[in-house]
Amino acid sequence: MMRGLAEYVMTGRRQAIIAVMLLGLIPLVNLLNPAVVGLIALRKGLQEVVVIFAWAILPLGAWAVAGDVVPLIMLIGITGLAVLLRETESWEFTLLAAIAVGVCVEVYFRLQPAVIDALMQQLDLYLQASNPQGLQIEEVRDVMLSVIGAVYMFLSIVLLMLARWMQAVLYNPGGFKQEFHNLRVEQKVALALIVIMLLSSLGIVVPEAWVLYFVLPLLFSGIALTHAVVAKKKLSSMWLVTFYILLMLPVVVQILVLLALVDSWYDFRSRLSSSV
Repeated sequence: MMRGLAEYVMTGRRQAIIAVMLLGLIPLVNLLNPAVVGLIALRKGLQEVVVIFAWAILPLGAWAVAGDVVPLIMLIGITGLAVLLRETESWEFTLLAAIAVGVCVEVYFRLQPAVIDALMQQLDLYLQASNPQGLQIEEVRDVMLSVIGAVYMFLSIVLLMLARWMQAVLYNPGGFKQEFHNLRVEQKVALALIVIMLLSSLGIVVPEAWVLYFVLPLLFSGIALTHAVVAKKKLSSMWLVTFYILLMLPVVVQILVLLALVDSWYDFRSRLSSSV
């Protein structure tokens, strides 16, 4: 299905415009609108994507007027990330830039609190019924806003990867797989993330809940490392299925982030390659 969409979009400008207009009109499916624009940005660059972006923004702009601004934020964010990835060829730098998408979504919800008021009212009732630790609704609200921002940051990265995969399927078969397997956070960046996360946990420089944004680049690095190990060891795909099931456990996420940090110094992929 995604390959068919990619082939249709890359047939010509008219087909790309039709695709982004139709996709942008359908709730939830409208998140594929930014992925299509991202594909065009990755393949054809800034000059061509500006034209498609101008059309893609129309249906998402209508949703923004109706009260749902997030798809529009995602369109702007993913387009920017795609252009950045095309220019730098660095997933590491792109993952760091994706933090801006999550922060922008959080800022939007902070400026438009009515959007999540209903959710907060339900949480308030729950906290009043059972609140052994004396949590305040405002504390929970701050964390929830950062969680929502982190979810959209994660989604923006996934949609960008979908765009990159579609590009590879059409023009460089197997290219995305190799590129993803090589995704790795370098030492200096990992060290900077550790420092920021420590400061964040102490409430210094940035809010404590923002640690979620700084963890995600390491999480994707850990996921890429897992895929690379399975491929290099020629293990069954069931290992990956099991891995993603276990990834729903917080402790597994913590271990994976720790492995990504260690990999920043020891580069397990190179060691595996030399031992094969």
